[in-house]
Amino acid sequence: MNKKILIIGIAFFVTAIITMAVVLFLFSYQPAQTPQTEDVGLTQQGIQEVVRANNQFAFDLYSKLSKSKQGNIFYSPYSLSAALAMTYEGARGQTAKEIKSVFHFPKSNILRSNFATIQNGINKENKFYKLKTGNALWAQYNYRFLKNYTDRVKKYYGGKVVNLDFKQETEKSRQTINSFIEKQTNNKIKNLIPAGVLSSMTKLVITNAIYFKGSWKWEFDKSKTSEQDFKITPTKVVKTPMMYMKPDKVRFDYAKIKGLQILELPYKGEKISMLILLPTNNLNSIESSLTVRKLNEYKAQMKETKLDSISLPNFSFNSKYFMKGILSAMGMPTAFGNADFSGMDGTKNLQISQVIHQAFIKINEKGTEAAAVTAVTMKNSMVMSRNIFRADHPFIFIIQEKGTGNILFMGRVIDPTKQ
Repeated sequence: MNKKILIIGIAFFVTAIITMAVVLFLFSYQPAQTPQTEDVGLTQQGIQEVVRANNQFAFDLYSKLSKSKQGNIFYSPYSLSAALAMTYEGARGQTAKEIKSVFHFPKSNILRSNFATIQNGINKENKFYKLKTGNALWAQYNYRFLKNYTDRVKKYYGGKVVNLDFKQETEKSRQTINSFIEKQTNNKIKNLIPAGVLSSMTKLVITNAIYFKGSWKWEFDKSKTSEQDFKITPTKVVKTPMMYMKPDKVRFDYAKIKGLQILELPYKGEKISMLILLPTNNLNSIESSLTVRKLNEYKAQMKETKLDSISLPNFSFNSKYFMKGILSAMGMPTAFGNADFSGMDGTKNLQISQVIHQAFIKINEKGTEAAAVTAVTMKNSMVMSRNIFRADHPFIFIIQEKGTGNILFMGRVIDPTKQ
């Protein structure tokens, strides 16, 4: 009997070892265990420069999307900045200048160690919430990439190289990358790279994933959630589950400014929070002037305030953007055409074929779950009389690191009933 148990135990052990070996063969690291990056040379000023760059890009992109897209918006400026920072490491000449300009990157010696610091901070374990980010390089196995490029990405971004065969096993390679992304995002981002995006000409795919799950410091009472009107426009109204809170003893950071209310909802652990920008009238009144500087002005006016009530819709939606046209229009067309990525392979044969960004968010009475992934594929060639915060009409929301103000996710809600 003991011998039988021993044999079964050995079989399970061997199976586990084989499974781990297969995972490590397909993936350069366990999706939930992001490698540590080297942040020697970090400075507080450098961190703020990288944060400012990310946040500036966040608002630049929001301006583009809000003008060209109808309905809800959601994305991670951090994920896009991370993926394009790794791409930027291999760019040269005009290609590098354009990427640097669009993403507002500081000098490379500042970007690298301080981006590494921010990434290590995001991945620091916290018992109150889960926040993880990770990078990877998926390279054609027989294509020669410069060692100093791949070493730099591994050192400062934790982006280890996985060798795939895009030429002979295009579909299998696509499935491998998508599987890794699913695991990194707790199965929230699926089929990131659709069939047909990769081809035998693909030489490199650069990915970043970020995942967050946190509970509100002060949760909404689910029994008080009820169907309420949400005014998409003054004449178009939908019914949506509206969460409700009457904070008797709690004070929230809040400001009531001309044409706007701004509220901060902290998550447990108090290192991550959500900012909600609720216009008094229509969203256009604040969208057109919203910048990093303006947001900082708003935040400077916030103070602990006793609110009579807080109402917020319960919502969940996905978004997906194919960003070649958007990023080209923002100022980096060369990367998609007559590109110079000689810092990757020593030639000018590579160009970006597509930048795919997919994001997911779910907000309910307990808290928030959000995920986003970016893949860079490269080939050859109303007026309130009291302190009531009622988000029953379109609003903007931002999930940020409280200490640095680093914007991790950003979006707007036009119709909370739409997925």
